[in-house]
Amino acid sequence: MFALAVLLATQAPVVLTHANVIDGRSPKPIADVTLVLSGGKIARITRGPVTPPADALVIDLQGRFVLPGLIDAHTHMSDRAAARRALESGVTTVRSASTDFFQDVGLRELVRGGVLPGPEVLAAGLFVTPDLGDDILADPRLAELAGGVNTPDALRLLVRVNLDHGVDVIKTRATERAGEPDQDPRKQVYTEAQLRVIVEAAAAKGIPVMCHAHGDEGARAAVRAGVRSIEHGTYLSDSTLALMKQRGTYFVPTYSTVVDLAEPGGDYDNPTLRIRGRAMLPYIRRAVQHAHQMGVKIVAGGDTQYGPASVVRISHEIARLVELGLTPLEAIQSATTVAAELLGIERRTGSLQEGLEADLIVIGGNPLDDITALEDVQVVISNGRVALMRLPFGK
Repeated sequence: MFALAVLLATQAPVVLTHANVIDGRSPKPIADVTLVLSGGKIARITRGPVTPPADALVIDLQGRFVLPGLIDAHTHMSDRAAARRALESGVTTVRSASTDFFQDVGLRELVRGGVLPGPEVLAAGLFVTPDLGDDILADPRLAELAGGVNTPDALRLLVRVNLDHGVDVIKTRATERAGEPDQDPRKQVYTEAQLRVIVEAAAAKGIPVMCHAHGDEGARAAVRAGVRSIEHGTYLSDSTLALMKQRGTYFVPTYSTVVDLAEPGGDYDNPTLRIRGRAMLPYIRRAVQHAHQMGVKIVAGGDTQYGPASVVRISHEIARLVELGLTPLEAIQSATTVAAELLGIERRTGSLQEGLEADLIVIGGNPLDDITALEDVQVVISNGRVALMRLPFGK
């Protein structure tokens, strides 16, 4: 077994031999491939053997399957231990769905600086929501929002503070939450006009907006306002889905979170929420199935903190999307190529191509035959660094 600390420190080339490659685009695996990773990039992908660089770390995969590193497009990861759990599950990129006190911005900088091995973080900063709670302490300028974040000026101020902290995306809401027993997830909280203020303020700096929306009315207002993605979308109607298809709005259903609500344990363990989750499941199933049938782009998001009690991983979301009607390749693409398109990073990651970042995972079985193979990640490489190595199993 390789020493993890040594692997993380090395910048030497990595050569993966005898791999079956699922590149995120081809319909079938490509057999007996050699991948050469150098300088944080995929330098070469070729059939058969190659002569490795003299200083390379060579890993014989013996027919195991190599895929792009997974992208979790909706997470609340906020500390180093959570980042480690995400990475070990095969996630090499996350889009934050907001954290307290700009913790996601801090994590992003630690990863960029090489202090942490990954995953790469696209940060959202503070939730643009009517009541900031204790997050009002995150920046002195927010003191004037103590009475709420509802007027155009207040909305613009909160967006501006986020932008000043260097966020990659703005997260707002159109409806109340499902994970709070005293809230109604169908209830609309921001109007189309308010949401448009947020979208326009972010767009002025080229930043997209992701929007929490369970209820159909709120989601439709958000789509009309120009958000890039609808998060959750439990009660989406066909007319709203058709509007999303027309406008190119992505759908991040976070289906596994509703399963988590409905079952004991995990991030949510509350009898009221368990009842709510069971009631929500038929609606979210229908929304995902109809979205798929209508050609709305579906992206995988776990909506988890990757905390010590969390039971959701992005591999679970991918498997559940297959249960809901996506093909195994489509479900994998929801966490690779399509997710990268949503995040605007498809030119540097999300698929296995020469010249892209060396973000990839190794698993034992073919996920196109059995999608649950994604749950057993054996190697994770993030930006060319071996972040998880479980091979070889024998001495």
